[in-house]
Amino acid sequence: MTSLVLFLGESLLQMVLVLLLAPLFAGWLNIVKALLSNRTPASILQPFRDWSKLLSKETIAPQGSSVLFRWAPPAVFSLLLVSSLLVPVLDTRGKTLVFGDALVLTGIMAFVRVLMALGAIDTGTPFGNLGGRREMMVGFLAEPSTVLVIFTASLFSGSTMTFETADHLRAGSLLPTPSLVFGGLAFLLILLGENARIPIDNPATHLELTMIHEAMLLEYSGPSLALMEWGSAIKLVVYMLLGIGLFFPWGLSGSENPAGLMKAGVSLLLKLLAAGFILGLLETLMAKLRIFRVPEFMTLAFLLAILGFLSHFVLEV
Repeated sequence: MTSLVLFLGESLLQMVLVLLLAPLFAGWLNIVKALLSNRTPASILQPFRDWSKLLSKETIAPQGSSVLFRWAPPAVFSLLLVSSLLVPVLDTRGKTLVFGDALVLTGIMAFVRVLMALGAIDTGTPFGNLGGRREMMVGFLAEPSTVLVIFTASLFSGSTMTFETADHLRAGSLLPTPSLVFGGLAFLLILLGENARIPIDNPATHLELTMIHEAMLLEYSGPSLALMEWGSAIKLVVYMLLGIGLFFPWGLSGSENPAGLMKAGVSLLLKLLAAGFILGLLETLMAKLRIFRVPEFMTLAFLLAILGFLSHFVLEV
């Protein structure tokens, strides 16, 4: 009983933390992109305001849509929030009753993608069908690369549990190995593709020939749209936390010591600030790829993941 209460308390605190970090990170990313584009940025709290306004509005469902369209947003939001329990946030102890590893996390992300695509196709609109098909294409190309990156990082700890891998790498050398360098580069490309960022997709556009993720959200409104957008922000933060745990775990606490957790919190904020700046810089400097060039981009991620996996045996063993 004590273990269950402890697990529920830890899980609730971590989900609330990720729930708050998601809009703050989205607001910081918008600030970076606005400053780099010589525009006046909005407040870092602007995503909170936008989504709270959507939550107070009425939901309108397209005529002919089924229950799948109506239930996809809360299901997607819930699954993405639960997925945050499978990545280290402040410490590497792991959760008492969580047995899911990074492969389970990949499976949740794949299931979320299928739900979003089916919900978009269920509307019967050309844009929904277009967005759903393109999203599945990107996911089909990104998932093998993600699994290879996970296997590469797990070779150091002998486990695909993200907490154990982060704990093992945290105690190791600060100098990166070739396999982690290749794996980190592959993960960066995967992060851009999985989260519909430039150069794969532009989250700020609604041009029919270029949009992928936004095409699946065109028919949503009110609370449903708020849940989908908030869920997308949570997904981006979860990928950031996964990348930090696998490639930059230094600063994470190895215990539940309050002082160690405070230092880990400061370290996490600094890492997210740096990650937001780098991501905003990349999106400002790069142009969006043509849709037919997207497979080449994701193939590069796959090749880098293979190089990372093989270099562990060739150069490090």
